[in-house]
Amino acid sequence: MTDRPLTLMAVHAHPDDEATSTGGVLARYAAEGIRTVLVTCTDGGCGDGPGGVKPGAPGHDAAAVASMRRQELQASCDVLKISDLEMLDYADSGMTGWPSNEAPESFWQTPVEEGAARLAELMRHYRPDVVVTYDENGFYGHPDHIQAHRITMAALEMTALTPKVYWTTMPRSQMQRFGETMREFGEDMPEPDPAEAAALAEIGLPDDEITTWVDASAFSDQKFDALAAHSSQGENIFFLKMGKERFREWMGTETFVRVKDATGAAVPENDLFAGLR
Repeated sequence: MTDRPLTLMAVHAHPDDEATSTGGVLARYAAEGIRTVLVTCTDGGCGDGPGGVKPGAPGHDAAAVASMRRQELQASCDVLKISDLEMLDYADSGMTGWPSNEAPESFWQTPVEEGAARLAELMRHYRPDVVVTYDENGFYGHPDHIQAHRITMAALEMTALTPKVYWTTMPRSQMQRFGETMREFGEDMPEPDPAEAAALAEIGLPDDEITTWVDASAFSDQKFDALAAHSSQGENIFFLKMGKERFREWMGTETFVRVKDATGAAVPENDLFAGLR
């Protein structure tokens, strides 16, 4: 044992991603005295601009959007009591198929080895005991999420560190109810075509394949407020329409699949730090 605090590092693609799938664990573990490190890979410049101006529309200024989103990200970190924020500041690649995917400076076009080397330096500095990122498909196929997964796994290979490693996920049982809940809150949800339906059916994991269920319901108000800090993207953050009580029901438990572990902690587990304390 050393005097070094236990450390959680979450590697996310964009400003606001930190709150959606890991806001609860970041707030919970910060409250328990664990050092929480957030690495945000892109500048978020493909987000909505002031007044909801969409990327590619007249008046959308990616640099101005990135500056605004950086301020929102810092506000979210303040809400979640995140200890350390590190931004790699790659250009946001946008959604699959957007022209921004092909921009040379985009995160998607960045060689994995380059991004991984930068992240490995941060890992050597912070020496995380737990690392959280996305699965191989970036949870839902976003190019920047996939790239965040790739550089995280490559960075771990570049270091001699042996943290517990987790990928964010969601129970399929909950995903099946998601469309119904969105319609309840007024979202227009057309029936997907067969290909889209098949892709949606692959998001998340069967409940019995999820290794780690973390109860963060006591911190769901913080998670909600962290999402709300990203006010410029509010049109895209469906969960804010729920209100805090329903949000707690839906988002109070965060789920993960454990992919690397040197502790031998039994699964299923209810603590990312099981076996470490």
